[in-house]
Amino acid sequence: MKILFNKKFLKHNIHSDAEGAYRIKDFTDIPDVEFDGTEYISLVHTEEYIQRVKDACNNGDFMAEVVLSPQSYEAACLAVGLTVKAAEQNAFAVIRPPGHHATPNKAAGFCFFNNLAIATKKLVNEGKKVFILDFDGHHGDGTQSIFYDTDRVMYCSIHQNYAYPFTGFPEERGKDKGLGYTLNFPLQEGSGDTEFLAAVDKAIEEAKKFKADNIAVSAGFDGYEHDRLLRLNYTTNGYYECAFRLRRAFRNIFAVLEGGYHYDTRKCVDSFIEGIENGALPPKVKWDPNMSIG
Repeated sequence: MKILFNKKFLKHNIHSDAEGAYRIKDFTDIPDVEFDGTEYISLVHTEEYIQRVKDACNNGDFMAEVVLSPQSYEAACLAVGLTVKAAEQNAFAVIRPPGHHATPNKAAGFCFFNNLAIATKKLVNEGKKVFILDFDGHHGDGTQSIFYDTDRVMYCSIHQNYAYPFTGFPEERGKDKGLGYTLNFPLQEGSGDTEFLAAVDKAIEEAKKFKADNIAVSAGFDGYEHDRLLRLNYTTNGYYECAFRLRRAFRNIFAVLEGGYHYDTRKCVDSFIEGIENGALPPKVKWDPNMSIG
């Protein structure tokens, strides 16, 4: 699994102590990938909203807890582009700003364009069934709302209970054609790898039943044990195991960075990718002494 990155993401919301450039400073050894995603944004977002975000960036306005700049709009369009590329290449898009709180006409929680939802909508338009696994420690209310009434996308979130945005309860299951295609596994404060991986196993079983063509991962690392905003205790081994199990079960997997408010984002991403790579290897054949030749 290749990492897609661009140093332009460092120019957005540079000095924030929350969703700041510090989060991805350790990826600058990755060669820059250029791909403007502007043409895909309207797959999910309204034209009026897109213009509103563009104007806010050009005017240096405050939106979704972020002071914007012209560089913010460039980063947001690039983030969409790299996520679309990741879906095409089964890659990991390390991007900013994140996206899973954004709805078609509203920015929230540091998110402006819903990167993963846009890439997913493109896959659906190509005839694919997509299973979204969102393991960001905050519930992806924007992504859930976008696909809440469709049976072509199954959305599954594993997140800390009673945390922002205070949604994502088990009874939220979708509506109309989408009823039963939304799954929420809220975990209690203090939950660690054991609880996390138990939820991942349930998600994998549901994705198999759904017969997904693609697995789209909203990879937020704020469930990590050293995160400053949440109180979950996942380790890098937990992220490795999550990825390993996903790749053992499915071939087409792409991921996009969401949250994670600490200095170990690179360590978490590398562990996840290592799990994907090892999960792709053939299982070891164990020698059976009861078998004989000749």
